[in-house]
Amino acid sequence: MTADLPPWARRMRTLREAREWTPADVARRMREHIGAPLPENDDLCRRWEAWEQGDDMPDASHQPMIAATLGTVTAALFPPPGRPTATFDTGMDTLEVVSRLQASEVNEATLEAVRIVVDKLCSEYSRRPPAELIPEGRRWLRRLIGMQRLPLRQQRNVQELAGWLALLVGCLEYDLGDRASAEASRNTALGLGKASGSGGIMGWAHEMRAWFSLTRGDYLDVTIAAEAGQAVAGKHSVSVQLAAQEAKAWARMGRGEEMQVALEKGRTLLEAMPYPDSIDNHFVVDPSKYRFRPLADESLRSSDHPRCRRGSRRRPRRGDRTRSTCARRRAHVAPLSPPRGPRSLRDPAREVRR
Repeated sequence: MTADLPPWARRMRTLREAREWTPADVARRMREHIGAPLPENDDLCRRWEAWEQGDDMPDASHQPMIAATLGTVTAALFPPPGRPTATFDTGMDTLEVVSRLQASEVNEATLEAVRIVVDKLCSEYSRRPPAELIPEGRRWLRRLIGMQRLPLRQQRNVQELAGWLALLVGCLEYDLGDRASAEASRNTALGLGKASGSGGIMGWAHEMRAWFSLTRGDYLDVTIAAEAGQAVAGKHSVSVQLAAQEAKAWARMGRGEEMQVALEKGRTLLEAMPYPDSIDNHFVVDPSKYRFRPLADESLRSSDHPRCRRGSRRRPRRGDRTRSTCARRRAHVAPLSPPRGPRSLRDPAREVRR
């Protein structure tokens, strides 16, 4: 029975069946798309069937090949055991942290305590109602922005922490329907990202622009924002999310080939990234939830539909970032298969998006 299979075997079967491939089909596609020596088709087909039956787990050399063939990443099929859980012990109470900030008595311990508070708030995005979380986020943002007369290195650290909070506040404002305030917070975050030299903050600020444009139907601006974000994001996982937004825009414009290029670009970037220390933080892409399969048609959501983060209908954005399904049916294209050619799948067409 399928329920008795290991989770990785069920995932392999689900992704194969979603594409309406037989084990022979998937074995043939592995040979077509993977530039590495593989057994003959019959042998590979038998091995695939054994994997799906849970007889033995694919080894480390085969796992990325299987993921690439199925259009996903290794961590989505074979997540590491014992996924990390965030802890939020600051080592000092809130009153002490606030008192030090107000007195501009900022040392490494204070900065670390604030960093933990910021991570905690960003990790509560999917669990707390926006109207409840946003006042706390704004209070901490005002405290950090109001700090003066700090040494340059500490000032940049404070600006970076404030930048993450500005992103969080902007997302919450948008969820509450306050688009003007959300755009102002996004611009604040972008400025703080530039001041602190944080590619991650700048990338997420451009990703927010991409999302705003996507919801109002300005798909060309989504691709422009995605390119801008990719240019500054560096190795931050926001690059993968920028790619997802770009793919959605191409899908809604009916540009299936460009959509697949963007999806594969994001998949390749994510495959190369280490598994994150904290997957609860809203501004960290969870590889085990980044799926490329023809499930729900994301493009059918209207621009006025509330966003759903991490699967909640009430807050759509979270779900959009964790699953890149990207409306293949609306784009009238076949299920995703990796482009043919060398495994340096970083597409020249454009850099990754979030």
